[in-house]
Amino acid sequence: MSDNVLVVTGASRGIGAATALLAAERGYSVIVNYAGNVTAAEAVCAAIHAKGGEAAAVRGDVALEADIDQIFAAADRMGTLTGLVNNAGVVDLATRVDELTLARLERMFAINTYGSILCAGRAVKRMSTKFGGKGGAIVNVSSAAAKLGAPNNYVDYAAAKGAIDTFTVGLALEVAGEGIRVNGVRPGIIATDIHGAGGDPDRAERMAPSLPIPRAGTAEEVAKAIIWLLSDEASYTTGSVINVSGGRASTP
Repeated sequence: MSDNVLVVTGASRGIGAATALLAAERGYSVIVNYAGNVTAAEAVCAAIHAKGGEAAAVRGDVALEADIDQIFAAADRMGTLTGLVNNAGVVDLATRVDELTLARLERMFAINTYGSILCAGRAVKRMSTKFGGKGGAIVNVSSAAAKLGAPNNYVDYAAAKGAIDTFTVGLALEVAGEGIRVNGVRPGIIATDIHGAGGDPDRAERMAPSLPIPRAGTAEEVAKAIIWLLSDEASYTTGSVINVSGGRASTP
């Protein structure tokens, strides 16, 4: 049984996978959550095992409360939970607000917002000193879109991530006296396959020259910020959201 278990949602690819790999190097036993791509999740675990780390791939859709319970039950079997990275998220095809449907909004908020809040609640029940836990840290993955609004692309995604920013601050204040720190990161244009899911696989490459730092970021660069926020090096940091956006956080 490990005394340092970390749950990373959406960890089969991109930022989640990079975070899981780096966390294992730093001594965490990692729950590699995935929604559907078991091959990718098992590849992340295999890479961790190859370096002597401990990891388990656990299927679960964070839009489903029963699946969330399964994810955290797996963490309990691994040991003592000390960290959560709420990374699972989705985008959709670019569209205007006047073309949005209720079905799209429900999916967008169920995965990007409700799932993160419910996962955080499960983590608090395990980590809070109020419930007999030994404390820990939560990092929520937001987006620069939360500050920029993403007009003519996915305002619904931006709104869902804006809710995560507010939630990060509120939860941080709620559990600050219970041994839990809660922070967030706002990635900007990062070279991952999430852009393909939004119907624009070349978006990062196309936008790179227009960014203040004229290149796309990497999943590893975001992961390093997440791991710092989880670590004791950030022991007096809570309620903060760090921009990892190459300067693209306050201007379109």
